[in-house]
Formats: sequence, C-alpha cells, structure tokens
Amino acid sequence: MKCVILAAGEGKRMHPLTFTRPKVMLPVANKPILEWNLLNAIDAGVKDFIFIVGYKSEKVRDYFGDGSRWDVKIEYVNQGKPLGTAHAIGMVESFVDEFIVLCGDTIFGKEEIKKVVKKKNSIGLTRVDDAREYGVVELENERVVRIHEKMSKPLSNLINAGLYHFDGNIFSFIKKTSCSPRGEYEITDSINMFVKEFMVEGILLQEWRDVVYPWHLLDANEELLKKMKKEIDGTVEGNVVLKDEVIIGEGTRVMSGSYIEGPVVIGKNCKIGPNCYIRPYTSIGDNCHIGNACEVKNSIIMSNSNVPHQNYVGDSIIGSNCNLGAGTKIANLRLDKRNIKVTINGKKIDTGRRKLGVIMGDNVQTGINAMLNVGAIVGNNVFIGPGAIANNEIKPEARIM
Repeated sequence: MKCVILAAGEGKRMHPLTFTRPKVMLPVANKPILEWNLLNAIDAGVKDFIFIVGYKSEKVRDYFGDGSRWDVKIEYVNQGKPLGTAHAIGMVESFVDEFIVLCGDTIFGKEEIKKVVKKKNSIGLTRVDDAREYGVVELENERVVRIHEKMSKPLSNLINAGLYHFDGNIFSFIKKTSCSPRGEYEITDSINMFVKEFMVEGILLQEWRDVVYPWHLLDANEELLKKMKKEIDGTVEGNVVLKDEVIIGEGTRVMSGSYIEGPVVIGKNCKIGPNCYIRPYTSIGDNCHIGNACEVKNSIIMSNSNVPHQNYVGDSIIGSNCNLGAGTKIANLRLDKRNIKVTINGKKIDTGRRKLGVIMGDNVQTGINAMLNVGAIVGNNVFIGPGAIANNEIKPEARIM
C-alpha cells in the first residue's frame, strides 16, 4: 500500500519561518515535521511513499531524496499551483489504487497510522478544545455522515484529523468536486459526496499534534523530546552536568562548566559552553554554538546559529544562520503576566501562552546588548543594531537601529 503525504503548502501562518522553507520542513526535536511522519508511517508498516510537493519543493527533494536513507521508496508529484487538497490527491490517480493520505504538517503517531492502514475507506478523527478552525465530523455510530468545515458554533469537538484511507473510488468524486469559496478544491467536499454512496468509518486517534502557528512548534518539540532516550555521540569534558535525557550529536563538544537539564537534543558539530545553562525542552540543530554565560530554555535553535556570549533565549524559535551579539537578551514574560499577543502578516493573535519569546527567521543578526521584547516576530535577513529594542512584527530585510 502506498502512502501519499501532502507536503506542498507554504504555511503562511508560520511566517517568518516559512519564508525560506516549506512548512513540512520546519524542525521539531531536530527533525523536520515531514520526517517524523515518514518514520511513524514506516513503523506502521508502510514502505512506498508519494510526496505531493510544491512550494520550495527542492528543500524536500534534497533532504529526502529517493528514500534509500530510510530503506523505503519515495516518489514526488509536483502540484504546481496550490489548488487544494482534492486537487493534490487527484494528481496521484494513475499511481495508486488503495492508499492512505497524511497531511504532512500534522504529526501522527505510528499506532494511529496503523489503525487507519487496517481499515479501508476510513478517516482519522480526534477531539480538540476549540473546533471552530477545523472540519467537524458528524457520525452515525462509527459511520461518517458529513464533514462541516469551520463552523462558528461547532456540533461537537470531534474533527477531521487529516489522515485518510481510500480506495480508487474516491477519484470519481474528486473529479466532481467544485471550487470552494476560497478558490480551492477541498477533499472534505469530495468526501461528503463519497459518504453518500460508500461506507466510510471514523477512527478516533489519540496521538495527534497539529502545528498551525510558530509557537505550536514548541508544544510539538516538548512532546517529542519527552519520548527520547539519552545518547552521547559527542565529546563531554570534565565538570559537565548532564541531567536526565540528553542527546548529543557526533562531533559536538560540550565544554567544562556546562549544565544541561534534559530532555534536550543537541545536533552534530556543535560547540557548547564553557559555563552555559541549557534547560529542558530545548532542541539545538547542527553546527551551533551556545557560549559562555548563556542560558537557553524551552526553545528551538535551528542549524548554523550562534548564541555565543552572555545571552538569554527563552520560549523562542531561532532560525538558521542567526547570530546573537554579546549581551542580547530575549524577554519571554509580560510584567502583568497576561497572555502574549503577536502580530503575524498584520493580524493580531492571542497565542494563549503566558511565556513566549521571539520567533526569528533565518539570517538575522543582533548587535551587542540588543533587546527583543515578548512576542517579537522577526523576519529573515533582519539586522538589529547595538542596544536596539525589537518589538512586534518586523518585516524581512529590515534594519532596526
């Protein structure tokens, strides 16, 4: 059976992180979201994959290749213009018969994928606190009757999880699907026609993590790190404390005086310390430097970035090829302790988090003693000068002095 993974989207609500990569290539626990789904599908017994790609597809192709690194077969179909999920799935008609489909930007557990693999013509379902942004699924016993998209007053909190098992009959309904008001061909519209003629079973999933906005990466990162076990492949000098589950990659050197509280994962060829403090739920990519008198907590630092001198980074996401000047600090808590609101693409959003630092795109540099306020959204290729204060949404290529 083939597994089709939808990986074509940009993920505009993930700006600025997706200015330079597709959403499915955002890292959590030092692997792209798409790789976690690949690994879990492999563990569920799948060996044959088709990735539907589009936006910055070379990032996906270059990383995954033909799949031989995982001992599987990966083929690619380029969606071209993003015309919706039904359009994307319809493009694989000549390559599949019975198949499963995963939304590549949502993380599914291996046991959840196994459940859907076993049941032809089924849909994965899950429960959420607020169903207004999802497709609410109406059931009669276990049979799917209808999917209601983004209801202002949802019928229930049971939603379409984005994991499907179809046979070839789905394609005739995809061909009948009309363009939605937002200009896309939606697979939920195809399914609503399909369920009128065929039995489609709803399967409740437990292990499911949707990643919509940048701060949701921190939640996914925490969940995945909690499952990881200690592994030391680098060099650890004397007078270093490694507490609980810490993973250190090949070629990485942890220098004297460093204190690391797991779960933490550190990639390959990093320089850590001396005399730094890395706190739980932190992921540090390859070729990074966390230097003297620095503290990093509950954050994702992507590859080739430096937090080198007297810096504090908390509850933040730092993109690739960034460098924080000496003394740069990131605030992560309002003085009044209220939820942090951010502005993304000009829209103000309540994150629901009391603690959130910065969301920083790629290739950002800060000068000495620069300050980044809570909830700052910093675009790629931004320069924040010495002593400057960065607030709110900062567009790519900006200069803050």
